[in-house]
Amino acid sequence: MKTVKLGANIGARIDDVQIGGDLPDEIVHEINEALLEHEVVFFRGQHHVDEKVQYAFAERLGIPTTPHPTVRSRGTRTLAIDSTYDKADSWHTDVTFVDRVPKASILRAVHLPPYGGTTTWASATAGYEQLPPAMKALAESLWAVHTNIYDYAATAAEKSVTSTAERYRAEFRSEYFEVEHPVVRVHPETGKRAILLGHFAKSFPGLSSKEFRALFELLQDRVTRLENTIRWSWELGDIAIWDNRSTQHYAVSDYDDQYRRLERITLAGDVPVSVQGECSRVVAGDASGYSAIAS
Repeated sequence: MKTVKLGANIGARIDDVQIGGDLPDEIVHEINEALLEHEVVFFRGQHHVDEKVQYAFAERLGIPTTPHPTVRSRGTRTLAIDSTYDKADSWHTDVTFVDRVPKASILRAVHLPPYGGTTTWASATAGYEQLPPAMKALAESLWAVHTNIYDYAATAAEKSVTSTAERYRAEFRSEYFEVEHPVVRVHPETGKRAILLGHFAKSFPGLSSKEFRALFELLQDRVTRLENTIRWSWELGDIAIWDNRSTQHYAVSDYDDQYRRLERITLAGDVPVSVQGECSRVVAGDASGYSAIAS
C-alpha cells in the first residue's frame, strides 16, 4: 500500500490497494491510520466495487449505520447521493443532528456528469489549530444546537425546486431531531481537537441569533480556508473515505442539470465529548434505530 499526500493540511491518495471485504488486517489498519492522519483518503480504479463489495469493505472499517435517520426511501444499505433529489452544496458534517455523530463515510462514484460535480473537504482540526489562543478559549466554551430542519435549496434559492426534491425534503424532516454539541470536540482516536459546526448548527444557547451568526461565520471561515481544503475531481472507479469527526465537506454544484449519482455508506461513531469532558446532549429524537454508538 502506498499513501500519497495531496495537501499540507488534508487529503491523501492510497495506491496499490484493491478494496473489499477480504483485505488483510494489516492493510485495513493502515487504511484507518491514513484516514486518521489525512482525514480524507481517495482510491482510484476500483471498478470492481459494487454495493455488496462496498458494504463488505465498510464492515472491515467499522459498524455500518442504516443509510439515514429519516430518509429511508433510497436504499437499505447505501444512501444514494442523487442530484434528482438534492444538491448538498453547503459546508456540513454528516448527520450532526443526532447525538452519535458518524465516524466516517465511504462514497463511491456511480454516475458522473461530463463536467463539474467535484467534492471539497475541509479540515476542522486545522481550523481549530490555527485559531489564536483567545478564540480557542471562546470556541471551547460554546455549545451549538443542531437540527435536521435544513433547507437544501436555501443556498440556491434562485433555482426551481421540483416536486421530487420537495418530497425528499419532506422525508428528510419527517422526524425531528435536535441535539446540543460542543463547538470544539475531542477526537476519540487521535485526541486532537476539532471544530464541530456546519449547516445543521442553528444557534448557540444563551446568545442572540445575531451573535450566533457572527461567531458561526467567524469559526466556519477558519475551517473552510482554502489552505485547509482538498477538492476532488471524480472519475468512475473512485472511492473516497472521510473522517466525519474532523472534517466538513461541500458538493460543488457546477454541473448544470446533468445527472450525478454517488452511493454512501456511513460508519457508526461516538457521542462527541467537549474539552471539559462533557458529552453531547439529546433534546429531541431517538437515533438508536439509525446507528449504534461505537465504543
